[in-house]
Amino acid sequence: MVKINKPQAVRTHEAAKGRAFTPEAQLRRTLMNCMLWEDQFYEDGVAVAQRISALVPKVKAQAVAAMAIEAREDMKLRHAPLLLVREMARHETHRGLVADTLERVIQRPDELTEFLAIYWADALGPMQQRKKAAVSAQAKKGLARAFAKFDAYQLAKYDRDGAVRLRDVLFITHAKPKGEAQEKVWKQLVDGKLTAADTWEVGLSGGADKKETFERLIAEKKLGALALLRNLRGMQIAGVAKQTIGKALDEMRTDRVLPYRFIAAAQHAPDLEPELEHAMFRSIEGHAKLTGKTRLLVDVSGSMDSVISGRSTMRRLDAACGLAVLAREIGEDVEVFTFSDRVKKVAARRGFALRDAIVTSQPHGGTYLGKAIAEVDQKGARLIVFTDEQSHDRVDAPKGVGYMVNVASYQHGVGFGDWRRIDGFSEKILDWIISSEAVD
Repeated sequence: MVKINKPQAVRTHEAAKGRAFTPEAQLRRTLMNCMLWEDQFYEDGVAVAQRISALVPKVKAQAVAAMAIEAREDMKLRHAPLLLVREMARHETHRGLVADTLERVIQRPDELTEFLAIYWADALGPMQQRKKAAVSAQAKKGLARAFAKFDAYQLAKYDRDGAVRLRDVLFITHAKPKGEAQEKVWKQLVDGKLTAADTWEVGLSGGADKKETFERLIAEKKLGALALLRNLRGMQIAGVAKQTIGKALDEMRTDRVLPYRFIAAAQHAPDLEPELEHAMFRSIEGHAKLTGKTRLLVDVSGSMDSVISGRSTMRRLDAACGLAVLAREIGEDVEVFTFSDRVKKVAARRGFALRDAIVTSQPHGGTYLGKAIAEVDQKGARLIVFTDEQSHDRVDAPKGVGYMVNVASYQHGVGFGDWRRIDGFSEKILDWIISSEAVD
């Protein structure tokens, strides 16, 4: 008789023997790269969201709450942490931490309305009927506390049309203002009389002349670094002088902007690459050093060439290039390799030249990660692998210190043995490596 009660083999999407993870580890790897309901190269967004929902009750409440906070504060994710808290509200074992967690993860007013939209997403009928569905006491409490964090400017900036409005949150939660001033602001919000915030979104959507609006916001220093980078192409189309944009880039604060942001910006404004590269190098000045010898292995397979989000043109490969640029600048001794069907060593370039060398190093084909690691891994050097882990072949233990940086939400990954796993692309990856090695 053929035995059928056998353990099921864990495989990646490219059929390599995968590594089984605990429910907590599965939830972490699914969550930390999740652009909620966005399709990825191998999986659709619905499947990813359903996996998160199924895993939440299998993980201790404290761990789920901590993961939601980390996803929002360190990984800068907005929607996935809200789904996590919504799933916590479904289970008695997790419900008690909903209010505290929700208050912490909501950091923008529009996340109040997004949470309710997610909360009611699986209810039937039009949104007006869904809005009658009961919201748990813990969820109400968390929303009310979070609402009180925002001032008039923030509420006006994010009081947008939608199926769920900010005033709906007030009516549902019965939030209590902290004083007369806040009570007045909330009444203005309910009555639709809050003064519109002076932002580039408001200025441009209100029909104002785009060139004049951008020039005024630049002169008044009302464009933050990320807003400036995101609007470079729009400024050029509007006719803002290149010298004006270049001066803004030269004067903007770069201390919280990591290289991959500049790489993404350069896709839309390639003629501003010299100015962007100068600003990118400024952003790295004073960064803690990565001591010793480092070998960085970058996955350039076809799946890494896919965009991170349907609303973004930035690819996972662009994020990898940003990490390589940063590592080259702060590392004492850094070698960069790419892999797909084969391994290719990248020339010792820096900045955008290093990005170009990585992207064009070889065709974006298969994912032979195991073979690549066997070729590149070297005793006495730390190995940092940047990949979505969907290997064709088995990945064995590293010879020394090995970091597996997973940048996708896929269920199964690889890497047997003592790999130090980092799930999610964060601007703090190298900071974490430096600090963790300092206490080893």
